[in-house]
Amino acid sequence: MKNIQFVMSFWVLVSFLSFSSACAQSDSSKNDFPMEKSEAEWKEKLSEEQYYVLREKGTEKPYTGKFLFHKEKGVYTCAGCGQKLFDSNSKFDSHCGWPSFDKEISSGKIKTVTDNSLGMSRTEIMCGRCGGHLGHVFNDGPTSTGLRYCVNSLSLSFEKENPSK
Repeated sequence: MKNIQFVMSFWVLVSFLSFSSACAQSDSSKNDFPMEKSEAEWKEKLSEEQYYVLREKGTEKPYTGKFLFHKEKGVYTCAGCGQKLFDSNSKFDSHCGWPSFDKEISSGKIKTVTDNSLGMSRTEIMCGRCGGHLGHVFNDGPTSTGLRYCVNSLSLSFEKENPSK
């Protein structure tokens, strides 16, 4: 019973900190993207969970995302605007609880900004077209790039590779 209470308390704290994080981050970069939609348009297009992650800079619970153990070949796209972000060949298992990639599909598809929320400095990653929050990038990746793009599944869609290619 104590373990359940601890886990519940932990998720309440994480949810609060995620909300605080979203409130603490600057909104000045929201209009620096080619695709602009009103918040009403985003709310109509996205599920509540996607809106929370992509537009409010939330985080899905670790080990719950549909793309964490996803192995199909293809391209991961922004769930907000459809921009191609990551090739499945760049995906790896980092054991962090979220899908991880070692590089973006091509330069400029992802924009970064310093995120000083939660008492630490991290690099937030956003879709370069619509500004949707994807997650964070870290310099501890195991491949030759040295990068680990830690991405919320809710911020992604997937286009399966055409086998005839």
